[in-house]
Amino acid sequence: MADKRAIEDPTRLTGPEKAAVMLLALGDEGESMWQHLDEEEIREVSQAMSNLGTVTSSAVEKLIVDFVGQMSSTGSLMGSFEATQRLLGSFLPGDKVESIMEELRGPAGRTMWDKLGNVNEVVLANYLKNEYPQTVAVVLSKVKPEHASRVLGALPEDFALEVVTRMLRMEPVQREILDRIEETLRTEFMSNLARTSKHDSHEMMASIFNNFDRQTENRFLAALEERNRESAEKIRSLMFVFEDLSKLDPGGIQTLMRSIDKDQMGLAMKGASDSLRDLFFSNMSERAAKIMREDMASLGPVRLKDVDQAQQSIVSMAKDLAAKGEIMLADGGADDELIY
Repeated sequence: MADKRAIEDPTRLTGPEKAAVMLLALGDEGESMWQHLDEEEIREVSQAMSNLGTVTSSAVEKLIVDFVGQMSSTGSLMGSFEATQRLLGSFLPGDKVESIMEELRGPAGRTMWDKLGNVNEVVLANYLKNEYPQTVAVVLSKVKPEHASRVLGALPEDFALEVVTRMLRMEPVQREILDRIEETLRTEFMSNLARTSKHDSHEMMASIFNNFDRQTENRFLAALEERNRESAEKIRSLMFVFEDLSKLDPGGIQTLMRSIDKDQMGLAMKGASDSLRDLFFSNMSERAAKIMREDMASLGPVRLKDVDQAQQSIVSMAKDLAAKGEIMLADGGADDELIY
């Protein structure tokens, strides 16, 4: 991929980008200027610096005429992730530099709440389900409603309802409590998210593999297994999810149900969408559906981890049945449309 064009017109730069150019130009001599910035300003300028790219010498001259003489020998500046990390390391403690750089690697957004709005709802829900409902209520009250709704939908149902109840009764949150929650999110969640961003690449590849024909899919997965078995298994597990069972025809649903342990099915259905539950119930006898609903109710609150395991087991069973030709798994594309 080609590099970005060099920046020649400094009027196109934002305030933080202009500050980044100046500080890059000053190098070590700018240490005293960094010390006058607060932590949020350091993050903002660092973000701009890490994405800056090349700035021509004429642009630098227009922007900071006072330093033309010092810069004439270099002609241009290169702002990069590594250059930013080296420069911050010259005057900040190592742990502080690592914290800032991890934020730059993480989701975009000026504030913590902006950043949370750019985190996948399932990833955020998997973190929040281990927190107190009151803490989750505060977090979801600070993000955009459309994102909060998706996160609530990804939480275990009873836990989500408890969070909703807390949100309805919520009073203004004290500043120190909000600060403490923000700091916890920054140190425990965002830093880990930046380190484990590889998960997104597996999801992306699973989407690509889902669009292969079966022969190409098998060829790529077999080749990948020889090089990196773990990645191949991750991609394979992401390629077909429990909710995709809604694409089965009635005969496929009935064949699958005959192969599933009833207790396991009840546990898996606790985390299913209403539409998928209705699809399974509609393919049972009235008496069997009634018993299944009663069994699900008697389970009470269940751990999301257990639901995920039950659903993954059923997905594996569906894949096995499909491999034997007993059912047909479709991804919803035009090629999979059935003609009766």
